[in-house]
Parts: sequence; C-alpha cells; structure tokens
Amino acid sequence: MKTEKTYAGIPKEYGSAEKAKVVLLPVPYDGTSTWGKGSDKGPEAFLEASENMETYDIETDSEVYKQGIYLADAITELDSPEEMVEAVHTTVKDYIKRNKLVTMIGGEHSISIGAIRAFSECFEDLTVLQLDAHTDLRKEYLGSKYNHACAMYEAKETTNLVQVGIRSMDYTETLVMDRDNVFFAHEMISDDFWMDSALDLMTDDVYITFDLDALDPSIMPSTGTPEPGGLFWYETLDFLKRVFKEKNVVGFDIVELCPNKNDKSSDFLAAKLYYKMLSYKFSNNNEFMDENFEDDDDFKKSKNNLEDYDE
Repeated sequence: MKTEKTYAGIPKEYGSAEKAKVVLLPVPYDGTSTWGKGSDKGPEAFLEASENMETYDIETDSEVYKQGIYLADAITELDSPEEMVEAVHTTVKDYIKRNKLVTMIGGEHSISIGAIRAFSECFEDLTVLQLDAHTDLRKEYLGSKYNHACAMYEAKETTNLVQVGIRSMDYTETLVMDRDNVFFAHEMISDDFWMDSALDLMTDDVYITFDLDALDPSIMPSTGTPEPGGLFWYETLDFLKRVFKEKNVVGFDIVELCPNKNDKSSDFLAAKLYYKMLSYKFSNNNEFMDENFEDDDDFKKSKNNLEDYDE
C-alpha cells in the first residue's frame, strides 16, 4: 500500500512527514483471524471512505487536518505475526521519538501488540484503554502469543489496562483479567456512572485501542467477530470526548474493520470515528506538539526513558 496519496485527499502541504503533527500508519494484517477474514482490506476501505468524508467537523467547529496528518507507508513485514509485531513496534517507536502523535488503522487486533509495547517503553505509568467486545487476554492461542485473541495479554502485564464494552470471553481469561478494571456491556447498560468510573481508573497518559466490534453490529456489521449488545455512536463519542478532554491521549489505533462490498456504511463509520478522535484531541487545547512541549516534565521523562531503553 505504498502511495503518493494524502490522507482523505487533504492538500499536500498538510500531509508532509516533516510538518504533520499526526502520523497515520496502515497495517493491513489478517494473519491470525479465526472466523471472518478480510480485515487486511480494512485500511484500504478506510482510506477510500475518508476521501469521501467532509473534513470540517461541526461539533468542534474545526478542520483538524490542518494540524497535519501524514499517511505513512503501510507495514509490509507480514510473513508471520512475530515479524509484523516487531515491524509495528520499531516503526511506531521511531515516530514517537520524532514527537508525532502516532495513530494506526488495521488490520486485526494483533497489530496493537507492537504499538502498545512501543508506547509503554516511552511513557511511564501508561494506561491502555481498550474498547472491545472481547477481552483478548489469552496468553497463547493456536500456537502463537501474537494471535488476535492475545492482543491485550502483554498490555495487561506491562500497563494499566482498562477494558470497556466487554461481552465475550473464554473462561480461562477470567483467571488473568483484573475484574475491577473491566466494564462489561451487560452492567454498563444499567450504570449511569460507568464513564466516571472508567476515567477514575486511568492514569494521565492514555493509549486507546478501539476494536470496532465494541460497537453494536446494528451500526457496525463489518467486523470479523460481531457481538450483539454493543456500544452506540453517541454514547461512544461522549465517552471518547471526555477521555480526550480529561487525559493526555498519546496515540490510538482502530482495528478489525472487515469490509463488505455490499455495505459501505461501516467503512465510513470507521473513517468518521478516526476523524472525530483527532478532532477531540486537538480541540481541547492539549495539542501533542506545541512550542513549549520540550520544556514539559512529562516529555523529559518520556525522552529519558527512550535514552535509557536504547542500547
């Protein structure tokens, strides 16, 4: 997926690698999916839908693309899940060190493993906020610890993992999960304060991994493993808006778009969700890059972590 195109067809002046504040990294990987195949086509469908999306956001009265969004070359080291995870880890960490807001579009959920590893090495006391129908906490599945069913196991071991929207899991995962940090869909429906509770569990720096099957299949049917009883559009936006306002979101990914040629609505929803998340990030006056960023204590701490980590 090497392309000269810009994200959403934005003018090239806003899509250059040097000036853009945001990097969008496509990872068209579907090597470990166990039911619905096709998420490797997700980035392409997402980008096509983005080109047909209005770039003025009414809610935030903003055109966030003017912050600069660089569409990076897709990750192509896809021969094995191990190679893919390492390629994502290396690439994401490189962009973090360049002080970019790194975002990814998948691909299946295993692509998040390498990204979360990179962010956890660069930010102390990181929270991973997972919106998902599934816990993805298996230590190993079908002979690999990099299976999509294992996507959050490492995050559970190395970060503060907060899981939202869960409604499907294997019994063995109950032995691994932190019940106090899990928001089950059947409990959220009668809990008016679940958003407050989830935010209270998060540290200052947050990485969001958004599996599209967190959403109800009535609005998001094009995923590999749809589950009934999911989140709806405006409650999801309300939650994300609060996360971006109250926390420092250092990066995010959107995964598990499995395009259906007969229904483009899911592709467009994913495109709109991504743009909404960026709009919330930059409309809250907490821009990832500003002229005083290098004087910030959190940046110095992150930078020192990187220097200590590099050998």
